[in-house]
Amino acid sequence: MMFGRKAPQHEEGVPAWPEIGSDDTTGINHDSSSKMDPDSGVRRGLKNRHLSMMALAGIIGPGLLVGSGGALSNGGPASLLIGFGVIGIIAFSIMQSLGEMTTLYPGGGAFISLADRMVDKAFAVAVGWNYFIIWAAVLANEYNVISSILVFWSDRVPLWGYFLILWTVFLGFQLLGVEAFGEAEFWLALVKLLGLVAYFLFGIIYASGGLIGQQETLGFRYWHNPGPFNGNGFRGCAQVFVFCSTFYAGVESVAVAATETRNPGVAVPQAIRQVFWRILFIHMGSAFFFGLTCPANASGLIDGGSRALQSPMTIAIQTAGWTGGVNLINAFIFITCLSAVNSSIYIGSRTVLYMAHSGMAPRFLRWTDKRGVPVFAVLLTNAFGALSMMNVSTGASKAYSYIVNLSGVSTFLVWGSISLIHLRFRAAWHHQGRTRDELPFKSLWYPWNAYFGLCANVFLAFVQGWTTLSPFTAGTFVDSYILLPLFPVIYFTFKLFKRTHLWRVGEIDLDSGRRTDLDSKGVVPEDFEGGPAPKGNPPWWRRLFHSF
Repeated sequence: MMFGRKAPQHEEGVPAWPEIGSDDTTGINHDSSSKMDPDSGVRRGLKNRHLSMMALAGIIGPGLLVGSGGALSNGGPASLLIGFGVIGIIAFSIMQSLGEMTTLYPGGGAFISLADRMVDKAFAVAVGWNYFIIWAAVLANEYNVISSILVFWSDRVPLWGYFLILWTVFLGFQLLGVEAFGEAEFWLALVKLLGLVAYFLFGIIYASGGLIGQQETLGFRYWHNPGPFNGNGFRGCAQVFVFCSTFYAGVESVAVAATETRNPGVAVPQAIRQVFWRILFIHMGSAFFFGLTCPANASGLIDGGSRALQSPMTIAIQTAGWTGGVNLINAFIFITCLSAVNSSIYIGSRTVLYMAHSGMAPRFLRWTDKRGVPVFAVLLTNAFGALSMMNVSTGASKAYSYIVNLSGVSTFLVWGSISLIHLRFRAAWHHQGRTRDELPFKSLWYPWNAYFGLCANVFLAFVQGWTTLSPFTAGTFVDSYILLPLFPVIYFTFKLFKRTHLWRVGEIDLDSGRRTDLDSKGVVPEDFEGGPAPKGNPPWWRRLFHSF
């Protein structure tokens, strides 16, 4: 039985959210284990372990290893911890909201299609293009870093030459198909985890004075001199937020990849649970050990000769006495770049693919080849990597800073939108007579976490650039705030020309595209760990444990 409005139409007679297991143009049922998704044409080639590793470490790029240097220099070790902690809490809140919705509706488009369903198609267009901007900016940054590393190793090839070589290689790899992408991401993410563990062990030994030839214990020396806030106080702390939002960008990408998983109903909740450990171990761990082992006033954080020289890891290893450690860190950052560029192209291309299927992007972007690869969407996304050539005229450091500001603001806008979509979903769910017990994945602390996510992201989107006001720097101010008016411009322009409708809660469609195994009883038939699903409402501590 359908509640409220009919499913919206992409084209005449073609619903935007087809029932899972059916062909939206012919009505012919498909086996749920089919290798191709009948709606988007992509291949269901990602395994559960691929998606889980993507959530844990797959999107972590050199921004964490390199950009943390600028954040540490601006704010100090305490600001770095506070920034990672605050943005981590927001990210956890966003993933709880996203987990509740995408477990119920694991189809293509993720929160972009949910924005269309729960709010307004014009709102979905604004969210979708802002999300694409995140990955276009992140991709340009990764190309900036990886090309600079190669120039550091050998400058016989110019920067633009390395870029063209890498651009061609990554394009060819993306065209191999999603199975190759998933397997590469799994092993590259594993290498990143092992590399961070090795650095954390180095940090413990270095701080406790256990290195060979070390004369004195390091301890928390850098927290005393130059100090926890590096003399910049709250101003420095505020500057860290936009950096940290960029480092966390990508935690929500598991929802985008859900359509290409073999079993999204199980894989997505598992992957979302991994985000807690990513926040705690990778981000908070990195913030702590970077501040512990590297002084915030180190000259290399600001004026390093290459991108790698601005990494706190490199400075810490060199200060500890290993002057040749830059090559080791270069190699580690290079590996993270391979993964980050790969992931950025994948997420950006799938974003515009699903938008094209919903009439929010040009139609030609929805074409897929026989491997299920959206070729034109991949080409468009990879083309934005050319923004990294800002490096040639402005320098790597300034180019990195400009692009980080763009991706950071877009992250706040998209995350705030996810919280708003969740609030609309729950309002419609309650209005149409559904109960909380029917939800297969229940967001912790609703509605407080959703309101917190919405308010926190709106606040940070407006205040993240306030430091540019005094002293006023026109270029940095524009870079910090240019995307804020872009969101309403996209929204009202699309709404004016397409005359879209803002859905009332009684009109919102809650049935199209639902997981078919939830339709009869409204509960998950088995627990995500393989046992029977618990009945009733378990105590809060049990729900907290299982949410991780």
